[in-house]
Amino acid sequence: MFTSFSTALSALNAFSTGIDVVGNNLANLDTTGFKASTVSFYDLVTQSLGAGLGETQVGFGVGAPITMRGFSQGAIQTTSGPTDAAISGDGFFIVTDPGSGAVQYTRSGSFQVDRNGNLTTATGQLVQGWTEQGGVLNTNGPAGAITVPTGTIKPPVATQNFSLAMNLNSAASGTQPNTFSTSIQVYDSLGTPHTLTAQFTESSTPGQWNYSISAPGADLTSGSFTPVTGTLTFDSSGRLTQPAAAGPAPQIQIQGLADGAANMTLNWQLYNNNGTPQVTQFAQPSSVSALSQDGSAASQLSHVGIADGGEIVAQYSDGTQTIVGQLAMATIRNPESLIAVGNTNFQLSASSALPAIGVPGTGGRGTVLGGAIEASTSDIAREFTNLIVLQRGYEANAKVVTTVDQVSQDTIALKQ
Repeated sequence: MFTSFSTALSALNAFSTGIDVVGNNLANLDTTGFKASTVSFYDLVTQSLGAGLGETQVGFGVGAPITMRGFSQGAIQTTSGPTDAAISGDGFFIVTDPGSGAVQYTRSGSFQVDRNGNLTTATGQLVQGWTEQGGVLNTNGPAGAITVPTGTIKPPVATQNFSLAMNLNSAASGTQPNTFSTSIQVYDSLGTPHTLTAQFTESSTPGQWNYSISAPGADLTSGSFTPVTGTLTFDSSGRLTQPAAAGPAPQIQIQGLADGAANMTLNWQLYNNNGTPQVTQFAQPSSVSALSQDGSAASQLSHVGIADGGEIVAQYSDGTQTIVGQLAMATIRNPESLIAVGNTNFQLSASSALPAIGVPGTGGRGTVLGGAIEASTSDIAREFTNLIVLQRGYEANAKVVTTVDQVSQDTIALKQ
């Protein structure tokens, strides 16, 4: 009978632990990337009464409960944070403590950029991945802290190639030849824009057009520019035949720029990569459908964000975007063995499998969604149900203690 005291006490301790776990789950209902825990109860060894053949067995209560953290998928919630990221599927973000260098793992993707340009968690851990170096993003090397180019200026890129996707009207216009003109803006090595004007005039020979491409004389130290001229020849189907696709592209040389930039050599790309001409001659009004050139002016970094797939994208004031980094992800075969260390971070335990690190979406890793976070897996309805059950269990075992105490008092009273 007197073992009932220790039996009931073990239950009180176990249910108290269970209530603590439920309280922690409820406290983290809105914690980003939080994974709720469950409590598992196990009975203690039993004792046999009587002849020792096991006809009567009485247990010694319940052992210390084991808490198990479930790594089920949390709901994905979109946010307005450009550096927020959520994992859909298996895996963890990798972070390191800037002081100790300890490696930790997290499902919380509420990231930010510090004053040094490092991508960090909200509590200052360095997010691991790969950073673009010299225009190359090598994800085959070891992962390290991600540094984004905050407050930088992207240098200008001088135009080398340009194209005009257009049609020249093959229909006769009467006594006067058809004419058409268009313009395109190109950039020199200092990022200064220059406007090229292309003038097209139908030749007296059917299927031929003469062109003249000029640059503003005010942009040159000489004050004038000699136009580059030539002829475009089309076949009976309106396809460009001369200059031929296999031949050299027409070039426009611009020398002696007034701003001191390097001389420019521009290649007019008349054909696509597959050999189809970008200039046609059909019985339709002359018009340009697309302009293209590979130069750009200098531009300021506008903001940095995380795109789907975990790519770190920098957007500049001229509207261009550049991939400057890549988030790394780790998969661990037995994530339940991880030890929570606070800040929604986990570290490996002695029983944890070695993490496999790689790019999101590869090797069984989940995908990364930019501009989103993963919500907590705590469910208020489930937790309140568990709380009621645990409370009733605690009250029942407290009643056992008072009952055994009363029985003990009655037993002692028998001696009197």
